[in-house]
Amino acid sequence: MTSPVPVLFVDRDGTLIAEPDDFQIDAFEKLRFVDGVIPALLRLQAAGWQFVIVTNQDGLGTNAFPRAAFDGPHHLMLHIFESQGIRFREVLIDASYAHEKSASRKPEIGMVVHLLKDRSIDWSRSAMVGDRDTDMQFADNLGISGFKLRSPQFGEGTDWADIAHTLVTAPRRAQVIRSTKETHIVVDIDLDAVAAPQIASGIGFFDHMLAQLGTHGGFALSLRCEGDLDVDEHHTVEDCALALGQALREALGDKRGIHRYGFTLPMDEALATAALDFSGRAFFVFDGTFSRDSVGGLPTELIAHFFRSLCDAAGMNLNLRVTGENDHHKIEACFKAVARALRQAIRREGFDLPSTKGLL
Repeated sequence: MTSPVPVLFVDRDGTLIAEPDDFQIDAFEKLRFVDGVIPALLRLQAAGWQFVIVTNQDGLGTNAFPRAAFDGPHHLMLHIFESQGIRFREVLIDASYAHEKSASRKPEIGMVVHLLKDRSIDWSRSAMVGDRDTDMQFADNLGISGFKLRSPQFGEGTDWADIAHTLVTAPRRAQVIRSTKETHIVVDIDLDAVAAPQIASGIGFFDHMLAQLGTHGGFALSLRCEGDLDVDEHHTVEDCALALGQALREALGDKRGIHRYGFTLPMDEALATAALDFSGRAFFVFDGTFSRDSVGGLPTELIAHFFRSLCDAAGMNLNLRVTGENDHHKIEACFKAVARALRQAIRREGFDLPSTKGLL
């Protein structure tokens, strides 16, 4: 028995091809595809998606909009898609006017009612892409995800490359906003993207260490903190750890497919070992000492406290050990070793859960 497949419902004008001013028989040369649509659909099709066009064409077949004016450019569009290997499961068209209140006109779902009984469709993964609010309402009415394309006619939205990334990769993203009387922190992470870290905690050396987590952890990390540094550094360091740990926990979701475990790393004379487990149980063991009170404005007493708070919020078990002579090197080795352990642990292959309990 074959597994159900997801369907991507797509609007036509403004989504597959640029919104036309008017369809005339000479509109062949005006046919222009929306940026990124072909590579995105190819990526989705390779991942098992099927495509259904759902489009409102006001008065199609009337004297005001003769069928001949529509069919030529429309079939050319389909032919070009097919020449690239892209095929549409169905093309569904509603020809009514908005004032007619048709049950088939988007955002109503009359056009696709026959598909609702089709057990070959995976509705939990199906989605809608369009450039209008009515397309998003259509998605809501169907109970599926909706993606609004950026459009010169209808305003801000996303692009085809990001839609394909979201649907195919199922990127593990999270945003955590943590506000207290002592700090205000915004953390954004994407475990399946690589980008230069954007860090601003107010403590220069701490920024450098947090950047190590994103860079060597292999994930996109943005963290902004406004803290009561006029009091001391404790609240900023602790709350950044808690916000980042919460973001990791949320981005990992059910943890299916992750490696779970993870690293020994040298930093000149220093040597740090990080053994990490996203077990869901928070526990931290630290073996190491520092001779200086602070490095670059970061109190060394807060290094272990940062990782303990990170473990508490992430539901992570971490054993961290460091030896050496230079405290700067030792601290940096700790952050890099934990980052490399994170990189190994969050790496996703398949969708199996790495636990005999069936839950992490």
